Amino acid sequence: MSAPAGSVGGFALGPAILFVPGDRPERFAKAADRADAVIVDLEDAVAADDRERAREALLASDLDPTRAIVRVNARGTADHPLDVEAVSATPYRILMLPKAERAADAASLAAETGCSIVALIETAAGVLAAEELAAERSVVALMWGAEDLVASLGGTSSRGPDGRYRDVARQARARVLLAAGGHGKAAIDAVHLDIADLAGLEEEARDAVAQGFAATACIHPGQVETIRAGYRPSPSEVAWARGVLAAAVEAGAAGVFAFEGRMVDEPVLRHARRVLQRAGE
Repeated sequence: MSAPAGSVGGFALGPAILFVPGDRPERFAKAADRADAVIVDLEDAVAADDRERAREALLASDLDPTRAIVRVNARGTADHPLDVEAVSATPYRILMLPKAERAADAASLAAETGCSIVALIETAAGVLAAEELAAERSVVALMWGAEDLVASLGGTSSRGPDGRYRDVARQARARVLLAAGGHGKAAIDAVHLDIADLAGLEEEARDAVAQGFAATACIHPGQVETIRAGYRPSPSEVAWARGVLAAAVEAGAAGVFAFEGRMVDEPVLRHARRVLQRAGE
């Protein structure tokens, strides 16, 4: 397992968080070995008829609870209370609430289970409530989902013919990131559904970390190393960060100074510290 991308608001999982179907317990340990954290999925990855079997598998599992998230079914579904009952009998204490649209729902789930909540924002109503969800004390991270979001709008695809997100998906992604950052919470980027498109995934991972995402979720073990590579600073970035921070020490209380022809102030130094944090220094 690689070093975490760094704690944001108490959330330190990542950079690659791997979904694993809750009804495939034979994959749990393998997923945990490959990724930085796992999301045991009791929702979309499990057929309705297999969800009771998934809950039984969850109860019998022995994953490291500090590196595991459980995605329960949405509030208002028949499976939700059954999922909550099952999770309450396990040591897992980070829950992912799908279709999150109200802070009160996150607060209620946290109070009922004693768990921290990752609010999965994947509807238009959820995007509009992103700030409210991020402000909720029990919420430790926000994640966004592209396909359910577009479906909630009556659309058919989150991406254009070039494989890049359409405008509405980019706006939702930015709003979730801003809401999380505005309340000191972590933001998790959406999954890349094209498993074979590792180049596109790495480009999105590099973009995600450059903007401030703490982690990226994935659906296949083969995507893990690509995400890690995207979040990992290059040797030149690490050298720059070390250099600019050393120059800041030499500058003392001078405040603004120049380094390699560029003006440096406190925001730039924060960028440098973050680079070294991502590098595990």
